[in-house]
Amino acid sequence: MSRAFVKDLDGAAGEDLPELALSPHRNLVTPSGLEQIEGTLHRLEGELAAARAADDKALVARVERDLRYFRQRRATAEVVPPASAQDRVRFGCRVRLETGAGEHTEFKIVGEDESDPSRGMISYVSPLAESLMGGSVGDRLPFRGAEAEIVGIE
Repeated sequence: MSRAFVKDLDGAAGEDLPELALSPHRNLVTPSGLEQIEGTLHRLEGELAAARAADDKALVARVERDLRYFRQRRATAEVVPPASAQDRVRFGCRVRLETGAGEHTEFKIVGEDESDPSRGMISYVSPLAESLMGGSVGDRLPFRGAEAEIVGIE
């Protein structure tokens, strides 16, 4: 049988695993965002030890790649303390919006690695966060094809 059709299990697994892309933006994080990065590093270090013990070369390669990414993110993290004044939307603020239809929603503006839109955590470089930044209660902005008003900032 031709070797062209046989998966080579003898080579170093994960050699072609691409690096995780680092953002070109500043690595702003909330205090809890930094804790999240450190927790991920701790978890990955445990996974690496287990993968090495199991001699799982593919898993070792993936975890080492993820560790490189999160070590870089920790090294470049700029912790932004909570804003003392709540008069303007800033990094780390929770913003409440109300649409013309009376729908209420809120978002917290966070760093890229802690962003989770399903939980209302949006990256400060997202278009929505950029449109909110610097705003104050009463300001109106485009939102989901309509318009919304900022009704609260925490």
